[in-house]
Amino acid sequence: MPSSLGEKVQAAASKVLHPKSGTSSKAPAIVTEGLASVDISGPKDGQRTPADEAIHFFESTAEDGKPVQVWELQLDGYGAPGKDKAYIRLPPPYVPYVLRVSIEAGSPASKKGVFKTNFPLDGGVFDRDRIQERALPTDLSKPIKIDLPISHAGAFLYWVEYDVRTETGETKRVIGGEGYFNIDPVLQVKKRSNILSSSTSSPLSVKDGGASLTNELANVPLDGLVILSVVSKWMGSLDEWKPHLKEAMLRGYNMLHFTPLQQRGESLSPYSIADQLAYDSELFGTEWKGSREEGTKLIQDKLKVCKDEYGLMSLTDVVLNHTANNCSWLVDHPEAGFSVHNSPHLAPALELDTAMLEFSASLSAKGLPTQVTSADDLDKLMDAFGIIFDSLRLWEYYVLNVEAEKEAVRSALASSSTSIPPYSGEPVQGRSVVEIAVIVRAAGKVDGAATYSKRFGVHVDPVYAASVVKAAFVDLGNDPSVLAEAWGRIADVLNVDLYEEANGDKKAALDGIRNRVKYTRLDAHGPKMGEINARLPLVETYFTRLPENAQTAKFEKTQLALANNGWIWDANPLQNFAELPSKAYLRREVIVWGDCVKLRYGESPESNPWLWSYMTTYVKELASIFDGFRIDNCHSTPLHVGMKLLDAARETNPNLYVCAELFTGNEETDLHFVSRLGLNSLIREAMNGHDPKEFSRLLYRHGVGKPIGSMDTATLTSEEDLPPPTGKGPIRRCLVTPLQGSVPHALMYDITHDNESPLDKRSAEDALSTAALVTFSYSAIGSNKGFDDLYPKLLDLVNESRKYEVPDSDEQTKGISHVKRVLNHLHTEMVLEGYSEGHVHQENEYIVLHRIQPSTQKGYVVIAHTAFSNTKGSKDRNWITPIKFRRQKLQYMMGYSISIPSYELSKDPTTLRGLPCELIPVGEDSVTVADDESGPYSEVDVPKEFPPGSMMVFRTEMTGLDPGLDVLCATGADEAFSALDLVDLNVVLHRADGEEKDATDGKIGVYDVPNLGTMKYCGLEGWMHPLRHITKHNDLGHPLCSHLRDGTWALDYITDRLTRQLEEFPRLAEPVKWFQKRFELIKTSVPNFLRPKYFAIIIITAYKAARRAVVEQCSDFISSGHSFTQNLALTSVQMYGQVKSASITPDPSVRKASLAAGLPHFTAGWARCWGRDVFISLRGLFLTTGNFAAAKEHIIAFSSTLKHGLIPNLLDSLRAPRYNSRDSPWWMLQNIQDYVQFAPEGLSILEEVVPRRFPKDETWIPWNDKLAYSYTSTVAEIIQEILQKHAEGISFREHNAGPNLDSQMRDEGFNIDVKVDWETGLILGGSAFNCGTWMDKMGESEKAKTKGQPGTPRDGAPVEIIGLLKSTLRWLDELSRKGTFPFKGVEATIGGKKRLVTYGEWQELLQASFEKHFYVPIDPAEDSKYVLDSKIVNRRGIYKDVYGSGPGREWSDYQFRCNFPIAMTVAPELFDPHHALSALQLADRVLRAPLGMKTLDPADSQYRGNYDNSNDSDDPAIAKGRNYHQGPEWGWPLGFFLRAYLYFDLMVGAGQEDPNETLHYLHGLLLRSREYIATEPWAGLPELTNINGTYCSDSCETQAWSNSTLLDFLQDVYDLQRSA
Repeated sequence: MPSSLGEKVQAAASKVLHPKSGTSSKAPAIVTEGLASVDISGPKDGQRTPADEAIHFFESTAEDGKPVQVWELQLDGYGAPGKDKAYIRLPPPYVPYVLRVSIEAGSPASKKGVFKTNFPLDGGVFDRDRIQERALPTDLSKPIKIDLPISHAGAFLYWVEYDVRTETGETKRVIGGEGYFNIDPVLQVKKRSNILSSSTSSPLSVKDGGASLTNELANVPLDGLVILSVVSKWMGSLDEWKPHLKEAMLRGYNMLHFTPLQQRGESLSPYSIADQLAYDSELFGTEWKGSREEGTKLIQDKLKVCKDEYGLMSLTDVVLNHTANNCSWLVDHPEAGFSVHNSPHLAPALELDTAMLEFSASLSAKGLPTQVTSADDLDKLMDAFGIIFDSLRLWEYYVLNVEAEKEAVRSALASSSTSIPPYSGEPVQGRSVVEIAVIVRAAGKVDGAATYSKRFGVHVDPVYAASVVKAAFVDLGNDPSVLAEAWGRIADVLNVDLYEEANGDKKAALDGIRNRVKYTRLDAHGPKMGEINARLPLVETYFTRLPENAQTAKFEKTQLALANNGWIWDANPLQNFAELPSKAYLRREVIVWGDCVKLRYGESPESNPWLWSYMTTYVKELASIFDGFRIDNCHSTPLHVGMKLLDAARETNPNLYVCAELFTGNEETDLHFVSRLGLNSLIREAMNGHDPKEFSRLLYRHGVGKPIGSMDTATLTSEEDLPPPTGKGPIRRCLVTPLQGSVPHALMYDITHDNESPLDKRSAEDALSTAALVTFSYSAIGSNKGFDDLYPKLLDLVNESRKYEVPDSDEQTKGISHVKRVLNHLHTEMVLEGYSEGHVHQENEYIVLHRIQPSTQKGYVVIAHTAFSNTKGSKDRNWITPIKFRRQKLQYMMGYSISIPSYELSKDPTTLRGLPCELIPVGEDSVTVADDESGPYSEVDVPKEFPPGSMMVFRTEMTGLDPGLDVLCATGADEAFSALDLVDLNVVLHRADGEEKDATDGKIGVYDVPNLGTMKYCGLEGWMHPLRHITKHNDLGHPLCSHLRDGTWALDYITDRLTRQLEEFPRLAEPVKWFQKRFELIKTSVPNFLRPKYFAIIIITAYKAARRAVVEQCSDFISSGHSFTQNLALTSVQMYGQVKSASITPDPSVRKASLAAGLPHFTAGWARCWGRDVFISLRGLFLTTGNFAAAKEHIIAFSSTLKHGLIPNLLDSLRAPRYNSRDSPWWMLQNIQDYVQFAPEGLSILEEVVPRRFPKDETWIPWNDKLAYSYTSTVAEIIQEILQKHAEGISFREHNAGPNLDSQMRDEGFNIDVKVDWETGLILGGSAFNCGTWMDKMGESEKAKTKGQPGTPRDGAPVEIIGLLKSTLRWLDELSRKGTFPFKGVEATIGGKKRLVTYGEWQELLQASFEKHFYVPIDPAEDSKYVLDSKIVNRRGIYKDVYGSGPGREWSDYQFRCNFPIAMTVAPELFDPHHALSALQLADRVLRAPLGMKTLDPADSQYRGNYDNSNDSDDPAIAKGRNYHQGPEWGWPLGFFLRAYLYFDLMVGAGQEDPNETLHYLHGLLLRSREYIATEPWAGLPELTNINGTYCSDSCETQAWSNSTLLDFLQDVYDLQRSA
């Protein structure tokens, strides 16, 4: 028994039986070994239904201990599967498994969400219209998982419904989006022994026991189907079937496809069925007189013989769309067809068809040609019929009768009893008759248009028409006759378009007839029909005329002409062409089948009860006998009909296999049919490949399975515990595999039974090469006896009466059947043994297809020389490069060319025979073994005698590959990474280019992959971005995979970069060993084409282990959080790393990790660590994650640099800090408060001793001056010093002021001034020449004359600083009152007197003044209550961004920006709750952006939403990016907006009654952020975006504070839910 996850994945992979077709890798694995046989019959009375079986299984005790397979379907946040996952195909439930429908935590869909499906969740019988549901969990912190227990096949629909809040605040119910999942049927047939010798790999003959039938049942997945299409009438009666059944078995087929076996109509076509409930009497012999029931029993018995004695399942065509024209029940039920009676629009089409028949019968009398032998004959006939057409006056079905219209209007106007109401539509007075006609038509007043149901059936209500003319022609007075004439002119205009339509349809009809006559009677490639007469009319009749006799006398004559079925070029398959708005019968667009009446089901069984009941009986009887259906004419069968009837069939046989050939020409339309009908396979045809390249594309698309070296199973499957899906039963272990969406499964025919032969389409020789390639497809495959036996021409299903040749030997000597026998059996064996990976290569006329078993790396390869028509008769070998198989041993299995002496075949009068041919063995000595610098290889050089049509098959086996390599690569990482701390993990996981180069003295940078570019990170996250795509899609053509195949440089890079840094990071030694051991095995034992797979396993395993190591060192909030929370937490490691040029200590010999502001711009040196950025980010990145040590180190480091009452904005490793930031100290004090709240024993930080970087007199000195660090303070003293300095007022000039410090700033800007207004308690500072808050963009453009002019000075009292001040004062007041802070307040000079102002007194000043100075009321009448200038208010209901802007810029106080929610978050008590919520709701509408917040109101005249720092224009608003904070959408304010909104909405908004209302709304706003961080290569949230979230090239790709503030919000939610 496998024990590790890697071993379990490998064990599952070794039994893969059922991958999805095509190039994608999304196929599920199916395990069949050791399974008991499954009863595939429907439920008996009192027995469990198939749906009950799964419930019983999961509620019962687990017996074997094997993990359950869970297929996980991840929906998006809106509860939708998305286009790629809208259709999912699931494997047969040999043992029950689980379909898990998942939605990320915190998604909008969880708001009163309900999962709905017609899958029988609670057991019982499936009913498409019975919807069952599960309420979704409302816990926003946990992912939603709905587990569906699967134990039966079928096609099912699901969707998610939930509530959303509209912009108006209303709640509405929405549907996330429909999805479909189809479950493959369980098909079973007797197993066969191997076709190949175990010792020599050569094919075993029948007499040697090759592929002999056993008594053991085998589960046959769809890919293992090998289907032979047969025409039953060519097999003879049932008594004559035995040799044909044996032949099919010996040739390796395991399913027979029968054309319809029902009683045929008068045309004798098997698809023109006269009696759906009776089998063709010819099947039972000429003398048979048995009953319907007896015939059914004989068929049932024969099909049982097929299965039991010959290992052949059965498949039949089901014809739902039409019935035979001489069908006996039509005379009793003409309502089953389309007639003028039930479809009046067919009236003109019937008239035209009747005229055509009469014309055909009268040609001799008219002196017209009855044979079409020339274009002149055709012209004569069509000219004459054109006259007939005109005489029909079919235009009368389209138009208004103008004279009748005028008379009706005149009568309405003249009648004393008719009241003409005033006209009330679009004004018509003064309009022309053309304009009035347009108005009438647009108003929908032309009744009967486009119905074509009777002549002059189009009209306008005369009362309405009278009101129109009275309103339009007031100058005509009230004379009824005059006004009626005016209406006549309008009616004439209305008729113009209708006449044009009629003429267009006439032309289409005549062209259609002409083209059909030309093809059927004149064209060389047509059927060359003979004389035109009443029996063989000019063209096929579109209608079947039922006899008028006593039996039909009870019906109206209009019921007795029924539309025939057919097909239309390029038609919309979702539109029934016999119903309006189609005019296909009138326009003669239908290529009609004259022997088939089209069935009219209507919209539901209620529309045509008898037909629905009869056809339901038909399909149920077939389903009880046959294993599968092929839906004939599927694309033209109404979808709702197919769905209903297939549901009935599956009720009888739950494991019914259903296939169809769709001619939609559109993959999306194909998927529409497949998902709703539950089609298990779509028929594809190899012969549709028009050249080798297109043929190889078909094989690649539908026959490869997974590519060789696929990695999804090995990398994406995980093991976990599975709670019982119903809530009852044991917890089991399970393997969870994500679903990526499916494409329709393919049934790949070499050629179908109704298409031209290889000789006609390509060449007869091509049958051999095509057969070989098709059998190597990892899909269901199909063929027909004519292909195997080399019939030279397509046989006529209707008129051909000869019989199949009876085989004369078991060894299959006809045509290519000897080879087909081996390849068909080998196909099934490859599928059953899991040869699920493939590779197709095309070169010139050659196609090579290699199949591999991924666990054993054993395989088979076919080399085929195609024989398209351009090679017909050629014996040339042509060219293919010798084929190398790296590290593989090849064993010749077989090879043949084909020799066909003649393509002419004399017709045997009784027997169907193929072309005589000889199969000539080739290629036995074509393999050589060699060695080169890349290692050993085998090489196949195609022999000189290898003409078109030839093929060779070899067995392949990998040499030197460690069978335990998969497991080794996927294990051991947790142990290797367990000792790493977060700084080590920064090296392992991240490191941007600048960081790595700094840390390694420029020796190492990010890796550059040819044709892809540089990785974003040196660490594992850099590799993970491309690998996520590669593994999801098995995209082995990706540039990274190509690079890995080309060499091992990437492997060397990973180990070398870690090895070089062991001295600095010694704990990396264990990860290095782990990587080296595995990479060395890859280098020495893995062929280059498998390198991408093993590289992916190693990197993903290491990444998961490193990620777990991070999460395990984090807080409970992170470790128990959802993926978004943990992705954000990973950015705390991304930003926190150790480099040489930046540290939080000045001594270069003592390096410490520091927090980068953002990547890639702020990686090293003075630009890495910013005071403001650190302390905006510290709470989220360090405190919520539990990294208290790093938080404390940063607090101490910045505290040590305190100078002038400020901390530096630019730390520069404490060596040359710069003090130009007014807000930074307040952010630090907020963080100290947060640290006390979060950290264990957090209050003790106040007593921490801080060495001071500068002396007490604040003289600037170098960091290594003897006076540096000459005294200390406690953190409490640092806090007090900041407050005291501000209370006293701060005024200084920056050290080293001038161009050397800042080349962009004016001289005045270096002067820093801050003061307290003791009237209000507000802190004011700054000037027009500097920008001391986060909105710190300095003008730089000489051209635009903005150099030295800040874009946003924000001098005065910025709202966020006041909020931070209030928060600090409130906190210190509380501590002081408790005696846990050593100070009471600050000394301040007020009114010329120095006195103590307590923290409480100062905060009360702020509390009293804040709303008055910052709020702008909605109602101007309230302005007098506030300090504001009404004249410059441009938006109301807001909080000012600043109070007290400098002279001339007072307007900037009133700019609506994103800063006020910061104050709301840290000091909510300052705000009137109702004002606050209203302002937040306004910000939600105006400022909120997809990934952040707009920095300025778009209605503001200064708004410029796109940031471009390289702009060198003369526009002062944007030159050199001066609009950095004038509209671009910054990420970090979003977190504060969400936190503030949460607080106030819970207090006075919708959340007051229902907190979930608020939580769901706010979580919904994070969907874009959630998606962005999970999919973008930098794995973080950007600094800013341009308008509406568009990419900004000047932004940091990931920014510390953008990530951190969302963690802050999620922490608040976590705390709220815990407290609840």
